[in-house]
Amino acid sequence: MTVWLNGRLLPAEEARIDPADRGFTLGDGLFETIRVTGGRARHLDRHLARLQASAAVLELPVPYPDDTLAGAVTALIAARDVAEGVARLTLTRGTGARGVLPPADPHPTVLITLAPPGPPAGPVEAVIAQATRRNEHSPLSRLKTLNYLDAILARREAARRGAGEALLLNTAGRLAEASIATLFIVRDGRLLTPPVSEGALPGIRRALILERHRAEERPITPDDLWAAKEAFLSNSLGLRPLLAVDGRPIGSGLPGPVTLALMNDPAGA
Repeated sequence: MTVWLNGRLLPAEEARIDPADRGFTLGDGLFETIRVTGGRARHLDRHLARLQASAAVLELPVPYPDDTLAGAVTALIAARDVAEGVARLTLTRGTGARGVLPPADPHPTVLITLAPPGPPAGPVEAVIAQATRRNEHSPLSRLKTLNYLDAILARREAARRGAGEALLLNTAGRLAEASIATLFIVRDGRLLTPPVSEGALPGIRRALILERHRAEERPITPDDLWAAKEAFLSNSLGLRPLLAVDGRPIGSGLPGPVTLALMNDPAGA
């Protein structure tokens, strides 16, 4: 298997990340998950723009310009001869001495990998996580950092409770998002999603749906969810109808017309 590491394509078995890399020791880094279809990375410009914006928040230098990173993703897809898959671009601050203070002169690590697409994700039932909440006051709620422990805790809870996904409340008790996806509901004829200020990650597909389908950002409570006609979860890899939460059906308990229309959107939003 071939990967792209710090400017070079090389076999995965030859790729080496320093044990002192802060991405490994402290989770000091970011990542982007990019869908590959037809041998091309979808919405790559948007992913790179989000990476740059997130890196600026962390004052984490990106060691390559966007055109180099885009070329690296394209080169890896060609080297692997992949038509359908999932690319992951990981950026860390690189090595550093012990302690949390970043080095004054960082040498970041950039790793790009490619994985098979996995089976299609179908309709899902979820629970509202009780073990953890989304901290909408933290700037990290807006970034795809290497620390996904809240999501891991929530998904483990969902599995124990017999569900395939978990919805996370924010500190105010309103819905923020799912463990790895954006929440959308249809209520009173309006397509709604929680604002970023509520703890929602500014997802790529989320932005496309907001732009193209007259969706609105609005705080959403569990009561709003129970009153919704339909709901779905979206991320860069796809869209899933949300049929029930905590054992209670959403709407009819079947994929609704808005969800089905978006799933069949030829533009891929």
